[in-house]
Amino acid sequence: MKMAAPLASKAGSAGTTSKPPFPELDFRSGARVEELNKLIQEFTKHDQREYDDQRALEIHTAKDFIFSMLGMVQKLDQKLPVANEYLLLSGGVREGVVDIDLDELNVYARGTDYDMDFTLLVPALKLHDRNQPVTLDMRHSALCHSWLSLRLFDEGTISKWKDCCTIVDHINGATNYFFSPTKVADWFYDSISIVLSEIQKKPQRGMPKVEKVEKNGTIISIILGVGSSRMLYDIVPVVSFKGWPAVAQSWLMENHFWDGKITEEEVISGFYLVPACSYKGKKDNEWRLSFARSEVQLKKCISSSLMQAYQACKAIIIKLLSRPKAISPYHLRSMMLWACDRLPASYLAQEDYAAHFLLGLIDDLQHCLVNKMCPNYFIPQCNMLEHLSEETVMLHARKLSSVRSDPAEHLRTAIEHVKAANRLTLELQRRGSTTSIPSPQSDGGDTNQPDDRLAKKLQQLVTENPGKSISVFINPDDVTRPHFRIDDKFF
Repeated sequence: MKMAAPLASKAGSAGTTSKPPFPELDFRSGARVEELNKLIQEFTKHDQREYDDQRALEIHTAKDFIFSMLGMVQKLDQKLPVANEYLLLSGGVREGVVDIDLDELNVYARGTDYDMDFTLLVPALKLHDRNQPVTLDMRHSALCHSWLSLRLFDEGTISKWKDCCTIVDHINGATNYFFSPTKVADWFYDSISIVLSEIQKKPQRGMPKVEKVEKNGTIISIILGVGSSRMLYDIVPVVSFKGWPAVAQSWLMENHFWDGKITEEEVISGFYLVPACSYKGKKDNEWRLSFARSEVQLKKCISSSLMQAYQACKAIIIKLLSRPKAISPYHLRSMMLWACDRLPASYLAQEDYAAHFLLGLIDDLQHCLVNKMCPNYFIPQCNMLEHLSEETVMLHARKLSSVRSDPAEHLRTAIEHVKAANRLTLELQRRGSTTSIPSPQSDGGDTNQPDDRLAKKLQQLVTENPGKSISVFINPDDVTRPHFRIDDKFF
């Protein structure tokens, strides 16, 4: 008696036609991964603008104007350090480049209000003479925050800054001056306003037009019109430290994704106190620890596909989770850094995995909201979502659930937003320049030659260092010579 062959054998026998491989799908939404990858690439194409020589010159002109202004602020009352080191970051505070709450910031939109945005950290005080771990006074503060006593500084510094301090008298008769972030911000805004008023009394050819100066909480936001561009500078008064805070020492003992790619010395070269307080902190006294300098170094070790997914995800959540302001793009940045520690480098280096990374970042953010837990990357014992109410986190978690159910549609919306912003910028350029900045190609005589060479040099730097941040060294007595550093390169 003959037995019938199993059906499986028939399916696998020679001569039968096999079905083509099924396209890779996202299980939750049913979206095709290939389509998501293409949408992320399209978003990246529109979000990353290429700068020609004219735009590079406009960037340089705005930067020089801001640094010249700060040099004049230093000369007003000698409060700022004479030889100062600024940290210039690509992207405004609203983009999450530093850990500052967005509640008190006015809403600015790219295309409508500005074309390019930067954050500039300006040290009001520097403590650069210590090699040991820096111990801060955290007795009155939540984790990641500190008061700053001027007893760490000399008598001259105390004398200059005591009008920007809160005063605490002790039982033994001693007086302690605590550096006040709100008073420093008030002084900084007033000083900048005085300087800009003086500059505008004597306008010079090619000088940027100051379109807006606003104090947003403890941040001073300046929008400059330069040629055909509008540039937003969020200027943040900070306290700058060399070394590493003692509260973050244990983080150095752990294994990290950047091990072997950059040195520990590069990562822990310094940190800042930024003018932001905890949920229950005292605004007049409390500063927040910021590791912006370290984050510049860590960014070198993040793959381009993960950065593309992060930028796309950030564009989605900025719009979606804007009210109430509970989630900052900085939270998403922290989750990305944790993901880099958690996942194999070989996996994160896959060029065609941007869709997987985007979906993973949305999942991570939703997980953090549901559990009301988002550890600070450098101080993990600090939960950045601890203060949120259950109602707020669940509201945002439900909004993210809608994204996760249809990521392609939300990507298309993000693409339309960035395309609309680009159209507004082009329309402004067509209507004419906001000021008369000589073009590097214009017939302006020999006086334009240095700017021509500088514009070409800047274009080369922008092309070779996409997305990198700049540390700037400036002498207020000679602001004509640029001294700046892109990551670890000096120019």
